[in-house]
Amino acid sequence: MNTKTTRKTTQTTQPARKAAPSVKSVPPVKPPARAVRTAKIKPLPVVAAPVGSKQSQLLTMLRSSSGATLEQMMTLTGWQAHSVRGAISGVLRKRLGLNVVCTPDPSGGARIYRVAAA
Repeated sequence: MNTKTTRKTTQTTQPARKAAPSVKSVPPVKPPARAVRTAKIKPLPVVAAPVGSKQSQLLTMLRSSSGATLEQMMTLTGWQAHSVRGAISGVLRKRLGLNVVCTPDPSGGARIYRVAAA
């Protein structure tokens, strides 16, 4: 008993449709993780360091004509090297607006930091 299923084909009266063009989904554009600053950074208001503080001692040492090496500043304050450099960058340069320059020692030793005269 061999049974075949026959399919009946029906003709449609509507014209054949064209397939819609395939559109690839475009991922949404994400905003950048950090907004880029286009404006110049304004210096913070000038605030004097308290008398006798480590910052004021550091500033006195840097204003001397001979300047100071990183090791000298570390022994004066008891800070680590990255803390001394952070104080120079953040407090002295940015907050106080001082021009701290770093020059190599002529004798080939450590770098010398000093506040440049305005």
